[in-house]
Amino acid sequence: MADATEAVDHTLNNPDTLTKYKAAADISHKVLETVTGWCVEGAKIVELCQRGDRLLGEEVAKVYKGKKLAKGIAHPTTVSPSAYVTPYTPLTTDAEEAETTLKAGEIIKIQLGAQIDGFGTIVCDSIVIPSSVNKNDEMPGRQADLLLATYYASELLLRLMMPPGMLASGTDEEKKKAQSDKPVSQSKMTQLLDKVVKSYGCSLVENTTSWVFDRNEIEGKKKIILAPGEGQRGEGIPEVGEVWGVEVGVSLGSGKLKTLSNRPTLHRRTTTTYGLKRPSSRATLSEIKQKFGLFPFSLRQLEDERAGKIGVVECVRGGVVRQYEVVGDKDSEPVARLLTTIALTKNGIVRLAAPPSPDLEKFKTDKKITDEEILKILEQPIAKSTGAKSKNKKKKKKPAKKAENEEEGESSEEE
Repeated sequence: MADATEAVDHTLNNPDTLTKYKAAADISHKVLETVTGWCVEGAKIVELCQRGDRLLGEEVAKVYKGKKLAKGIAHPTTVSPSAYVTPYTPLTTDAEEAETTLKAGEIIKIQLGAQIDGFGTIVCDSIVIPSSVNKNDEMPGRQADLLLATYYASELLLRLMMPPGMLASGTDEEKKKAQSDKPVSQSKMTQLLDKVVKSYGCSLVENTTSWVFDRNEIEGKKKIILAPGEGQRGEGIPEVGEVWGVEVGVSLGSGKLKTLSNRPTLHRRTTTTYGLKRPSSRATLSEIKQKFGLFPFSLRQLEDERAGKIGVVECVRGGVVRQYEVVGDKDSEPVARLLTTIALTKNGIVRLAAPPSPDLEKFKTDKKITDEEILKILEQPIAKSTGAKSKNKKKKKKPAKKAENEEEGESSEEE
């Protein structure tokens, strides 16, 4: 039996792998849409996170019934206030933070994800809490600038990640020439994305990182770091057959970071081994292994939140658990983030879990992208047409005459 297990191909060459990714993505989309609807003025963030996680669990339980495979939450529901950069999930036992509510007109980030058999799909969207100013869903002024900058930066990054010649057409010689081009370097990615956000008077968030995803792993060996700080650098280039979590963060301020005073509540187990001395620490680690594997979790998801807050301390100190510090914009300016889980296939990019495409006609700003090189890249499709008509025919506002043609329609039959 062990040999048979070893022989299973968990790459995208196995159609079952893509099927599981898509099943997880369907759940991520459904829960994101529902949580978005709950986000109104006065809603408590901790309650939104709790409800989102319950819904994730309920939806995951409906699929692959009777199958002996692990499934669950790939990323707990987090709702990050305006100037917060990292995913935020307060605890019910931290009285002050448990009272944190959403404010009318603020830009928040909702992040969550489901996993089936270790294949995780994480998605993050940025929305504006309804207010009298944007009651008709229109985004005025600086809100529009920030959301447009983030949207176009994300669309550009996807196209820059495509291996050279992936969608090349023409003669064999022309295809070969296109495939011989060098992949876009990470410094070039930062340079081009910086131009996009500067068009809207915004800045890239420092050290925004995209990771290659593997089975049971959302921070693989390869990573792309945008606007890297001192001593930071990405490693590796995207290749066909890989799944990536592609993230873009944009700020109305400088994009520089500061660590906030909030308790770190988001954690993830590492592969480090360490002899924990305290029984409470060992009990906490045992629960983490059983419930979450190597996926991120919030301390509020533990059976006893108070005991978990104590037990996790030695786990972090010993390196068996990593804690994610709560980080915000240094200037306390609003930040927007988008995170899309994609598969790089022979037919192009498949958006597995992605934030919904905005109706760009709702964004009211006089700013736009004028750089010809960027506009040309944004016009490129991200996948080959399969002959199916695009489902997304929304009119796009012009900074970029982007062909988002068949962006999702091409998500089938790709390995």
